[in-house]
Amino acid sequence: MTTINPLTTIDPAAIERGYLRSQESTARHGRTYYLGTRLLPLHRRRGVYALYGFARMVDDVVDLPGHPDPVGALDTYENQLFDTLAANPEPRPGLEPVELQADPDTDEQILALVDTIRRFDIPEPYFRAFMVSMRMDLPGSSVFKTRYRTIAELDEYMYGSASVIGLQMLPILGTLDDEAALAPATALGEAFQLTNFIRDVGEDLDRDRIYLPTDELAAFGVDEAMLFSARQSGVTPPELTRALAHCIAITRHRYRLAEPGVALIEPRSRPAIRAAFELYRDILGEIEAADHQIIGRRVSVGGRRRLRRAVAAVVTRR
Repeated sequence: MTTINPLTTIDPAAIERGYLRSQESTARHGRTYYLGTRLLPLHRRRGVYALYGFARMVDDVVDLPGHPDPVGALDTYENQLFDTLAANPEPRPGLEPVELQADPDTDEQILALVDTIRRFDIPEPYFRAFMVSMRMDLPGSSVFKTRYRTIAELDEYMYGSASVIGLQMLPILGTLDDEAALAPATALGEAFQLTNFIRDVGEDLDRDRIYLPTDELAAFGVDEAMLFSARQSGVTPPELTRALAHCIAITRHRYRLAEPGVALIEPRSRPAIRAAFELYRDILGEIEAADHQIIGRRVSVGGRRRLRRAVAAVVTRR
């Protein structure tokens, strides 16, 4: 990775603008996620915004049509991130604004992310794994992939797309036992991702992607032709209904593996994770309440329930 421009000292105001952009992105695109973050102390909340903002920025390159050079854009973001981390190698705990050394063209959201990584000492390999999985979603990439045959294959993808997100969060949230919290955090990232895959199965078909393992679908008599036909008609056939119920059972198991980890989060951060845990799991209930008729529409948790979940998380604090 080569930095073209000489490094310069970045104005802390640029880092703050990056945090603000990341917060706006979280509020706009991740309503359930954003509500959970509002229960965090401010300095931890900002760190979560930086993680989400970067992930969303990369995801938009991968998913939104019409980008003139998505592979080049991903290369640029990756180079900016790891070049800036290399130029600022030391952890910087604390709440006071700090300067960074960086290429002056570095995106402000990446500056905020580097500030978060160094403040909370988040391991860099998590971000490298994330970028690999993002390339797996990107046409033109050497690792591009649109189908996953087995749960094991999907888990390999989800390590970078989901598991590491949970692992990145741990230093920001704080834990009572770092080692014990790793497995539940991994499971929670996977549970959230699997929930998205089930909820968004129709939208993913529009991009010619199938994230539900095809072997699992085939066991219920579901093939690609049935999926695309159902998307076109907007009606979920009985075979797919049963397959979705099976995928929900797999996902609920991941939530069960993750739940003990909530008690391992520092008490001040715990309500946010409890709220996010319940809100995302509620999406599965909404799918079931719709009798799995989601191939033609996207279900969501209503605003009142989201608010009740947030209040309950604060009240229980467990």
